[in-house]
Amino acid sequence: MLKDQDRIFTNIYGTKDKSLKGAMARGHWDGTKQLLEKGRDWIINEVKASGLRGRGGAGFPTGLKWSFMPKESDGRPHYLVVNADESEPGTCKDRDILRHDPHTLIEGCVIASFAMGAHAAYIYVRGEFIREREALQAAIDECYEAGLLGKNNKLGYDIDVYVHHGAGAYICGEETALLESLEGKKGQPRLKPPFPANMGLYGCPTTVNNVESIAVTPTILRRGASWFSSFGRPNNVGTKLFMMSGHVNKPCTVEESMGISFKEMVEKHGGGIRGGWDNLLAVIPGGASCPVVKGEDMMNVTLDFDGLRDVKSSFGTGGMIVMDRSTDIIKAIWRISAFFKHESCGQCTPCREGTGWMMRVMERMVRGNAQKREIDMLFDVTKQIEGHTICALGDAAAWPIQGLIRNFRPEIEARIDQYTANAMAHGAVLEAAE
Repeated sequence: MLKDQDRIFTNIYGTKDKSLKGAMARGHWDGTKQLLEKGRDWIINEVKASGLRGRGGAGFPTGLKWSFMPKESDGRPHYLVVNADESEPGTCKDRDILRHDPHTLIEGCVIASFAMGAHAAYIYVRGEFIREREALQAAIDECYEAGLLGKNNKLGYDIDVYVHHGAGAYICGEETALLESLEGKKGQPRLKPPFPANMGLYGCPTTVNNVESIAVTPTILRRGASWFSSFGRPNNVGTKLFMMSGHVNKPCTVEESMGISFKEMVEKHGGGIRGGWDNLLAVIPGGASCPVVKGEDMMNVTLDFDGLRDVKSSFGTGGMIVMDRSTDIIKAIWRISAFFKHESCGQCTPCREGTGWMMRVMERMVRGNAQKREIDMLFDVTKQIEGHTICALGDAAAWPIQGLIRNFRPEIEARIDQYTANAMAHGAVLEAAE
């Protein structure tokens, strides 16, 4: 269990002063200029050595991503774009950072921008995040007033930070769709290559990072790469903001060490499962796009990238949705499929047509008036969608259904049998009445 002195986010619950003065009192903005003076290569190498992997879901090594940015300028400006379009159901960590600990992100923007030669950073905030945007903008204004941002600032590196407020489209959480939206276009993913590091925002070299990925870097640099990599296990290191929602006694967002077990996490921070461990039915471990896992299979799972892969799911953002036996698991996955159908941008045929088709089949399975052969057909369709779209929304729509069929097929078949039996009994009653 992570000790209080090892936590990076010191005001995640909003119980302390979130102003610049309060953030500095808790150790943020400490020696930032000295970190920049160590040079771009030192910063990138230290982030690489720390083992930090992207906290937005994909888990790509952050330092490696930064190193893809061109070192020599060809006349085009470089940009840092922070993805604060947190729209994944079950995920709410970035929201807490923006609202309660915004200076961790702003300082991270300064350091990351310097490391990549960017003089402008754009923070793209989810459309529904009104108070979060206001808190972030207030913190940025404080930094300008204190001479930490802008031209000729105290840190010795010119950097401007801008907040862009989205309009509530889930697809804009995909990095290239986000760039399209930033440019004032319809939020639709771009074909890759070219990749953003070469041709991103306004056709210039750009790196897009998650809020948490940027916010943790100043503390990593201050405390050292070896400190951060001491938590967790190889390839799965560091501290992480985990979220628990659903049927735990105390839903929460908490910073913990990577590699903690699911059972320990729920016992220590979630107050246990509602109704006891025997009442646990299923868990979606990393946000709605991750395959659902049976409760008994989650008991000893290690909460990191490799641990969730071992149970054929995904670590995602670390947003666990816990479901007890009162849950209609088929209806829960149908609701997720309806969400992805609604949020598809419609650019790719497999996603545009497939998400609606899957949702309608799932709707009949919720009622039970489907046929058992359709279960295999539905699974086959998810495989036709997976990996055949420009972005990962098609995959995100397919994986929850795959997890349902893989782990809860008997429940689907039982519901179909029950519907058939009820229909036959009703028919027999009508026949007798005639």
